[in-house]
Amino acid sequence: MIPKELQARDDSGAGVALHGLWNRRHTTKFNGVSYPIQRAAAAVFTPEGARATQANIDYTMENARLIREGLGRAGYRVFGGVNAPYIWMQVPAGMTSWQYFDRLLAEANVVGTPGSGFGSCGEGYFRLSAFGFRENVEEAVERIRTKLPA
Repeated sequence: MIPKELQARDDSGAGVALHGLWNRRHTTKFNGVSYPIQRAAAAVFTPEGARATQANIDYTMENARLIREGLGRAGYRVFGGVNAPYIWMQVPAGMTSWQYFDRLLAEANVVGTPGSGFGSCGEGYFRLSAFGFRENVEEAVERIRTKLPA
């Protein structure tokens, strides 16, 4: 912060308060999205950016397929993961979504989102995300399949 009493001199020797100039510069320069972020966003609209974006989507949706199919083979009733990177699974009978969260964490060291966090209609379900590294996704599915089959 520039002190309000700090002054400089212009070409004619007249005093100029620096506080107002600094404030204008600062609010103009930092008002909005930073330049590196603007450049990164613009790069998405290039052919190379479109290819990279599609590769990222393909990778994530392959993770979703692995989760969906792996949990299905483990006996879970699963939903989603076809047009979105989230896979919902019905928790075992007699468990709340939070009870399943605790068991999944304690026994398989896997974290997801209890369905009750999405409201009362989410109770009895659990959400997993396909955002992650392939090796971690495969390991999480294997842990659920072997340690907590439906």
